Amino acid sequence: MPVALFALAIGAFGIGLTEFVIAGILPQIARDFGVDIPAAGLMATTYALGVFVGAPILTILGAKVPRKTMLIGLAVIFTLGNALTALAPSLPIALAGRILTAFNHGTFFGIGSIIAASLVAKDRQASAIAFMFSGLTMANLIGVPAGTWLAQVYDWRLVFWLIAGIGLVTALSVALLVPRVEAGKAIALKAELRAFMDPQVLLAMGITIFGPAAFFTSITYIAPMMVEETGLSEAGVARIMVLFGLGLVVGNWIGGRFADRSLFGTLFVTLTAQAAVLLVFWLGVSSAAVASASVFLMAAFGFATVSPIQKLVMDRASHAGAPTMAASVNIGMFNLGNAIGAWAGGATIAAGFGLASPNWAGAILSLVALGLAVAAWLSAGREYSAVPAE
Repeated sequence: MPVALFALAIGAFGIGLTEFVIAGILPQIARDFGVDIPAAGLMATTYALGVFVGAPILTILGAKVPRKTMLIGLAVIFTLGNALTALAPSLPIALAGRILTAFNHGTFFGIGSIIAASLVAKDRQASAIAFMFSGLTMANLIGVPAGTWLAQVYDWRLVFWLIAGIGLVTALSVALLVPRVEAGKAIALKAELRAFMDPQVLLAMGITIFGPAAFFTSITYIAPMMVEETGLSEAGVARIMVLFGLGLVVGNWIGGRFADRSLFGTLFVTLTAQAAVLLVFWLGVSSAAVASASVFLMAAFGFATVSPIQKLVMDRASHAGAPTMAASVNIGMFNLGNAIGAWAGGATIAAGFGLASPNWAGAILSLVALGLAVAAWLSAGREYSAVPAE
């Protein structure tokens, strides 16, 4: 693989770490700011909303900026946002830092994918893009558990200082390793927006919102849930986050492999299984064995939906003649789902249903996504079937 891909993977690692490490360090943040767990959960919600808003805006504004220059600028935004979070004297300032950080997310992955594909031969482009995204999965497998441990032993602010350092390394690596890539064409906004009048595009994006939202509802509050309901130590929470990371890796592989064979079939199975696992998790949360297995399976089935959903959105948007904006907006929709999930989990806890209640709330969201998938399948008619996809 070209050495430039390592610069992109470093950036993906930092993005994955800053997004998901919140799940493991929520109790420390809540204690430091003197707020309850649902309020601290806004650290996840605001980040996700920042991605939702920032992805299409920066994609449009940066369309004519040289792509290497744009990546460096995004890495600087990422660094400043994490530094602001680490320095924040109050929760509102920390939330502002999270929003600033999030503006990097969608556009970095969008431009990074284009650059990764341009660095290799056509028959290796998928592998090059996968190499970049390996940084995201490694962040969850290694970075999040390590960040959870650092927050427990030292300070949660140290975690964000280290992530800011990763942002600087990303900017430097892109400057040194990534070749100059010319800017793309300006986006024909009116033509692109027409895709969002297509009912099938809207159905696909609805699945994007509610499918991943289901496991995010639970994982956002996993640390207090494991300590208070399951009886794990804080060190046990770090081990749980390793299982979550492993589940994401397995789910990414499963989703990519089986969606090529049956796109809707994969969605039906994974969304149903995700709902079932979350219900089992809610009922058996007091058992460490059930909790551990549930976290792994929840992550695996939840992330297995991402590849088929992305393919479905791109297929439908391409048919509508507007793949560029749809690709960016769909990343935002994924994070809108994360925001809804984090909010829903916090709302059930705040309403007095207990720290395990985000699990049944997530199961409901997964069933909503399943209903939308069935509607999309019926709407697509013969173009797709529950047997091999195009």
